[in-house]
Amino acid sequence: MTVAVRRSRLRAIFAGVAFAATVALALGLGGAPSAWAQATPGAGPAATTPPAETPVPATPPAVTTEPRVITAPPAEIPQEGASVEKLTYPVRPVAITSGSATWDDGYKTMLSAFAKIRAEMKTAGLEPAGRPITVFLETDDEGFKYDSMIPLAAAPAGGVQLANAVRVGVTPTGPALKFQHRGAYDEIDTTYEAITAYLDEKGLNAANLFIEEYLNDVATSDDNSLEVDIYVFLK
Repeated sequence: MTVAVRRSRLRAIFAGVAFAATVALALGLGGAPSAWAQATPGAGPAATTPPAETPVPATPPAVTTEPRVITAPPAEIPQEGASVEKLTYPVRPVAITSGSATWDDGYKTMLSAFAKIRAEMKTAGLEPAGRPITVFLETDDEGFKYDSMIPLAAAPAGGVQLANAVRVGVTPTGPALKFQHRGAYDEIDTTYEAITAYLDEKGLNAANLFIEEYLNDVATSDDNSLEVDIYVFLK
C-alpha cells in the first residue's frame, strides 16, 4: 500500500474522520480475528480536510514524569468485537527518545531509536519490563513526530540522567481501543483502514494520540512475521 494511503489513514484517525466505504469487509465483527488483515488494500478514502498543523517547538520536550491523561465517558467505548479490546492504557515508567521521520524511513527510524534507548538503559543499569512502543504525536504529508519508549522494571531513584537524548518518563494513560496488526509493517495501512472504518461505524472520536507496540523483533518492514498491537485513545 502506498505511503499516500498510510498518510490519509493516520490523518483520519487524528481528525476523527472515518471511512465508511469498507466497513462491512474491514470490521468482520462476527467473524474471525483475522478480519483486520482482510480489509481491502488500496481502498480510496473520502476526501477530507487535513487538520491544522501543530507548531513544532524550537527546543526538545522537557523531562516529565507526569502522564498525558486522556479521559472519555465510559459510554463512548463500544463492546469488544472479535479483534477489538477496550481498556485503560496503564501508566508505566519508560525510557524515551523523541524525533521525527518520513513515512518512507519510518520503520527503520523507530528501530534506530529503540537501539539508542537500549544502549543508554544498559549503561545506566536500567532493566526493561515490556516491549518497545511508539507514541505518534503529529503527522503530516511528509512524515510524523514520535516518542519511542521502552518500559522500565521500575522508575529509577535519584533522578538518573541519561545521555544521547534519552530521558526517563511515563506512558500516556486513558481509555483506548486495542487493535491487532499481524503481517509486514509495509501493509499496516490496511489495519488503519479497518480502524477508521470501525470508529466511523461506532460514531467514536479518537484523541490526537495513538500507540504501536511491537510484540516481536523484526529487522525489516517487509517481514510478514511482525506482530503489532495498536492502541487508539478516545476523546
